Amino acid sequence: MNDIRRTILWVIFGFSMVLLWDKWQIHNGNAPTFFPGPPSAVSTAAPDASKAAASDASVPSSVPVAAAPATANAPAKLESGPLARGERIRVITDVLSLEFDTLGGTLVGSEFLKYGESGDKNKAFKLLDESKERIYLAQSGVVAGAVPGNFPTHKTPMAFSGATQLKDGQDSLQLTFSSPDVGGISVVKTYTLHRGSYAVQVSHALSNHSDAPIAPQLYLQLLRDGNKPAGESSFYSTFTGPAVYTEAKKYQKVEFADIKKKNAEYEKQASNGYIAMVQHYFASAWILPEGVSRTISLDGVDMPGTLADCCYRAAMVAPVEAIAPGTSRSIEATLFVGPQEEKMLEALTPGLELLKDYGWLTILSKPLYWLLDRLHGVLQNWGWAIVALVLLLKIAFYWLNAKAYSSMAKMKAINPKIMEMRERLKDNPQQMQQEMMRIYREEKVNPMGGCFPIMVQIPVFIALYWVLLSTVEMRSAPWVLWITDLSAPDTSLGIWFGVPIGVLPIVMTLTSLIQTALNPAPPDPMQAKLMWMMPLVFSVMFFFFPSGLVLYWITNNILSIAQQWIINTRMGVPPEFNLPKFR
Repeated sequence: MNDIRRTILWVIFGFSMVLLWDKWQIHNGNAPTFFPGPPSAVSTAAPDASKAAASDASVPSSVPVAAAPATANAPAKLESGPLARGERIRVITDVLSLEFDTLGGTLVGSEFLKYGESGDKNKAFKLLDESKERIYLAQSGVVAGAVPGNFPTHKTPMAFSGATQLKDGQDSLQLTFSSPDVGGISVVKTYTLHRGSYAVQVSHALSNHSDAPIAPQLYLQLLRDGNKPAGESSFYSTFTGPAVYTEAKKYQKVEFADIKKKNAEYEKQASNGYIAMVQHYFASAWILPEGVSRTISLDGVDMPGTLADCCYRAAMVAPVEAIAPGTSRSIEATLFVGPQEEKMLEALTPGLELLKDYGWLTILSKPLYWLLDRLHGVLQNWGWAIVALVLLLKIAFYWLNAKAYSSMAKMKAINPKIMEMRERLKDNPQQMQQEMMRIYREEKVNPMGGCFPIMVQIPVFIALYWVLLSTVEMRSAPWVLWITDLSAPDTSLGIWFGVPIGVLPIVMTLTSLIQTALNPAPPDPMQAKLMWMMPLVFSVMFFFFPSGLVLYWITNNILSIAQQWIINTRMGVPPEFNLPKFR
């Protein structure tokens, strides 16, 4: 067997192993997919309401669920009923536009002013929402502890006071929601927003108006429907769902399907960490101070009267020390609602940067992102930073690539002799194999010489794939000319051809074919067909991939072609194109 045949087979084997590992990870809820595939069942269908129940009996059953949101035709206020809602308060900073409901002081909407919707860059991206199409809320309240009773929850009407806009020269603003006395307890919920920050400080001041000590519990929860983000490509899939982080178990992603089946595994008791809801590029998280004990719960919640019918809840319940009559006690928390900007997440709390999911190659992806970020700091353009990063990787792997291309060049030089021998001994396969090995020994050619260097580099380029796919800074980031969003597919030619195709994917396909043409031609016609089919099949996927991913692949192809051309010339094997002969 010649080198190119073995190389193709090893590459197919390597990618097959990655695919099997990837699907196994998805099955266990541990990693996003590298290969494209259809969305999971939970992304298109709501869970069966009869099966969506609490998965952790240790969490107090008194933690209330959310009231269903109002329909489009409902009045702004309803005094009672499942669609009840209070007054809506819009608060704006330099990076956030938040909507609060005076019913419980709940955060029911969030827009990111520096990030546009994928389909409309002039419209701010919305994460939290309460509508017929989407349910995604951040709630908190108080439930009974040692002494039974009804306390203020996220369904309790509250009075609002404070500022609603961060003015020029201000670094922060505060807004408060004050509850009445319910069961002897009142709550003053204070949100503090900071300039340039997606982290909101939330203080819960609990006051005891009774004549006996009360030991309540504070709950913090994120409620979300089980649908994938709108507009996500079916040619690649990213994780959507809740996550739990503790020092003991580290980062634990949980699939909606596992919650529905009641077999979700995660740390349920801790004194550190956070709970989160994660999707491509963006996330939300409740964070309690380290040392505060909390019980963690992931479960399903019935939502009658809504499009989803059922949502998923990630909750933390923290006991509060007994509050003496006539006194108050405050519990601090942080609510993060924003983009997965790695450096910003690292600064907020340990482990929060893991919301930016690199999958099972995190150990390689993190240093690659670090280098990409440094290159962007110098070049001030994410597109050129991608080109520079691939160039540095090619330099780092130069000698490995040189070994592979040298082996290919030697194989190409002896290929005529191999072809003549195969034709002469085609009726005697055993003798043909022995003769082939003799030629390899005499010419000092290792038929496996080009395989290992290629296999070594595959994990690095898969890791780089995940860096580019998960980096939110690519959203709306321009490169040159018509490439104005490196996170979106290039469809620049669609206006003329009526199909979503662009220049970058076509260039990527051409460079892949040139690479194939430079390799030694397999003597077997079936192998030759496979060799030419593979780049065409893989290229189809790239018509739907983000431009940044296509750009990195084009750069890698061009540099590989140049290196192969130079090595072949130096070894006295003039580069020539082995065009396919399909008969």
